[in-house]
Amino acid sequence: MKSTEVNGKEYRIIKLLGHGKGGYSYLAEHDGEYVVLKQIHHEPCDYYEFGNKIEAENNDYKRLRSAGIRIPEMLDIDRKAERIVKEYIEGETISEMIEKGVSVREYLPQIREMAEKARNAGLNIDYYPTNCVVNNGLIYYIDYECNEHSDEWSFENWGIRHWSKNS
Repeated sequence: MKSTEVNGKEYRIIKLLGHGKGGYSYLAEHDGEYVVLKQIHHEPCDYYEFGNKIEAENNDYKRLRSAGIRIPEMLDIDRKAERIVKEYIEGETISEMIEKGVSVREYLPQIREMAEKARNAGLNIDYYPTNCVVNNGLIYYIDYECNEHSDEWSFENWGIRHWSKNS
C-alpha cells in the first residue's frame, strides 16, 4: 500500500506503525502533514469479541474525549472503507523506553491519573505500554479502545505488570 484514500483525500503511506486486534496503523502524509491512518481488519482474535469495529472506534473516541483522557484527535473517518485518520503524536512509546532500560517511573502519576479519569467514566483503557506515547513530557493514549470498567483490567491490577520492568 503506497497510498490510499479517505473520503476523497489521498494519503501517502510512509511506514507501518503497528498491528493490533482491530487494525493496521500507518504513518501517512497528506499536504505535508504527518497523520496516523488506521485500516480496520477482520482477522480473527481468539480472546476478544468485536461488533462493528469502525463504529466502536468512533464511539470509544467520543467516550475517551468525554472522560478527559489525552488522546490524538480523530481527523477523519471513512465508514465505508473502514479507515480512520488521526493526529500523529511523535515520540517514544513507554514500551520502547522499557526495552531500552529507561525508567518510566516519572510517568506513573500520569497513567494513574488517566486510569482514575477512565474509572470515573466507567471505563478501562488498554494500559499496555505500546499504547502510550510520550511527547514533551506528556503521555498520550494513542489507541481508542476502551471497555466498561472492571477491577480485573484496571491499571493497578493488570497494566502495572507491563510497566514495572524498569519503573
